[in-house]
Amino acid sequence: MLDGFYKIVEERILNAQRKGEFDNLPGAGKPLILEETCMVPEDLRIAYKILKNADYIPPEIELKKEIVKTEELLADMEETAEKYQTIKKLNFMKMKLNLMRNTTVLFEETEIYAEKLVNRFAKK
Repeated sequence: MLDGFYKIVEERILNAQRKGEFDNLPGAGKPLILEETCMVPEDLRIAYKILKNADYIPPEIELKKEIVKTEELLADMEETAEKYQTIKKLNFMKMKLNLMRNTTVLFEETEIYAEKLVNRFAKK
C-alpha cells in the first residue's frame, strides 16, 4: 500500500519540477541548515545539550566505536592466535552491545563466527 503512496508522491514531485514550481525558491542551491537537535523530542533537547556540552557519550555509542575500530584492526590481521583472541574480544563486545540495547534480534549485531559459518556452508 505504501508503494502506491510513494509512487503518487514521486509523480507529483516530478510534475512540479517539470512545471518549474521549485525554481527560484528562497535558499535554492544552498545547503539546508538543520539544527543538531531537530530529531530530538522538544522536552529532551535541554538534557541532550547539557550532556553534549559535558562531552558525554552514551556507553552504547562508545562500545559501537570500539567495535568498529576492532573490526578495522581485524581486517588487516593475518590468521594467528592474536587474531583469534581479537575475534573473541569482538564477539564479546557485540554480545554486550546487544544486551545493552535490549531490542529485537533483528537489530542485534551478529557475532563474527556466525558470519563465517554462513559463508562456509554457502560454499558447499
